[in-house]
Amino acid sequence: MNSRKVEFEGSQKVNLAARIDEPDQGVTKGSVLFAHCFTCSKNLRAVGRISRTLTEHGMGVFRFDFTGLGESEGDFADTNFSSNIDDLQAAAKYMEQEWTAPRMLIGHSLGGAAVLQAAHHISSAEAVATIAAPSNPEHVAHLLMDKKDEIEKKGKARVKLAGRVFTIKKQFLDDLKEQAMNKVIKNLEKPLLIFHSPVDNTVGIDNAAHIYKLAKHPKSFISLDDADHLLTNEEDAKYVGSVASAWGDRYL
Repeated sequence: MNSRKVEFEGSQKVNLAARIDEPDQGVTKGSVLFAHCFTCSKNLRAVGRISRTLTEHGMGVFRFDFTGLGESEGDFADTNFSSNIDDLQAAAKYMEQEWTAPRMLIGHSLGGAAVLQAAHHISSAEAVATIAAPSNPEHVAHLLMDKKDEIEKKGKARVKLAGRVFTIKKQFLDDLKEQAMNKVIKNLEKPLLIFHSPVDNTVGIDNAAHIYKLAKHPKSFISLDDADHLLTNEEDAKYVGSVASAWGDRYL
């Protein structure tokens, strides 16, 4: 795999850090735009493993850090779910102008919900895949339950997530409430592949069932058996990459 770092201007006019992964023989099966999970980054091990597996099957991958996360500029406190969608559109625009337009969108956890929304705004995308995605982004609000009252009263609060402390503002919660995911899923009009583990303790399997029920065909569901939410087991991540590639052959 050939990998190189790039930067592009995100939705809030700051530079976002990205990485382009390409097969040694060049991209032969189209490119993927990858959205990482809530408060994660493009460098999460699972993301790297999925990307490497996709490149082994001839696909190129563009993975980046959302505003205020990883190596990207900006203040995470000023972002929300809507800004993530806007960042995805900015990434797709950069890909089309500087590399190759994305043909598949893949999103992990909250990133999965984001690609479902962004798919309506990225015309080059021909297929969508979600990994452990919530059926509604408001699901992440439960991670903030012990600080929710403080956020509502004071307008913001410091919240510890995945061992790190982030400032969450009230606008973040308000934005989550405004998302109309059911309508978006029903009107996706693109082939959809849903990955989810039945033992996911972070985002329950009922979320996958809800997405699958709402989505129209062609749609597919792949059980990740005993995988955890972050796909920390290397074989689970490789499995996602290989199945997504094989599934994509039918639609790209």
